[in-house]
Amino acid sequence: MNITIVIPNFNGKELLSKNLPFVLDAKNNKKNNIKEIIISDDASTDDSIEFLEKNYEKKVRIISHEKNGGFAANVNDAVTKAKRELVCLLNSDVVVGKNFLETIQKDFEDNQVFAVSLHEKGFGYAKGIFKDGFIIHEGQSERNGVFESFWASGGSAVFRKDVWDELNGFDSELFPFYFEDLDLSYRAQKRGYKILWDSKTNVIHKHESTYKLLDQNYVKRMRERNYLLFNWKNITSNNLSRKHFTALVKKIFMHPGYLRIVFMAMAKRKELHKSRSIELKNSKVSDEAIFAKWN
Repeated sequence: MNITIVIPNFNGKELLSKNLPFVLDAKNNKKNNIKEIIISDDASTDDSIEFLEKNYEKKVRIISHEKNGGFAANVNDAVTKAKRELVCLLNSDVVVGKNFLETIQKDFEDNQVFAVSLHEKGFGYAKGIFKDGFIIHEGQSERNGVFESFWASGGSAVFRKDVWDELNGFDSELFPFYFEDLDLSYRAQKRGYKILWDSKTNVIHKHESTYKLLDQNYVKRMRERNYLLFNWKNITSNNLSRKHFTALVKKIFMHPGYLRIVFMAMAKRKELHKSRSIELKNSKVSDEAIFAKWN
């Protein structure tokens, strides 16, 4: 299967100048089966577009947005325009090796595999557990081999495009950034698909995200809000729902300031109801069955 690489960008000229050459080198390795590279710009205010047009116009496809829509919406738009069977999402702060996708074809021989999370140096696959009333993705140490994983990173993973389309990609209304990839991963598993982690797909994620330029108190609140929305949207088991809301009440009692996060999440109740209704209708696998895989 052929691969489209999608790199979302926002004010990332310096990162692109450092890391895009490695992606182009990987494209020249025919064993990776990379057929196109899309860079989707989310209304950057630096000169990212000018830089790309001057240096890479014939080597990459540039999508330029006039209005900033957030990470998830930017990625969704780019994936919609991708023309290949597999889509590799790479953040601009990810450094790839020349052979980083050579084993991907074998990983996708199983039609139930939706995504393969790449091996970021220093990190292994993830387990999913339900603990103290909340869904937790628990990172594991690095190991050699291919393992089923709870989560495929939106910054370094390969996705089967037709399943991405079936799932309608990232839920950008609830998760403009943070937890959009965990939400997508969980929804895929609830519909019976698998996510893998392959130790041979080596990349280095330097985590030089433009989120660091934002007010960090705001970023923290959004991360906590989205985590709460992720649980509200995706826990459909009556038993686990009761445990979650019991834990939530306890958390509010112990930490009254958390009410601010609850109110932020409740402000998205219309979008939440819509998204949750879709998952209730289409889910085939129970929450308990998913967590049982990691026991």
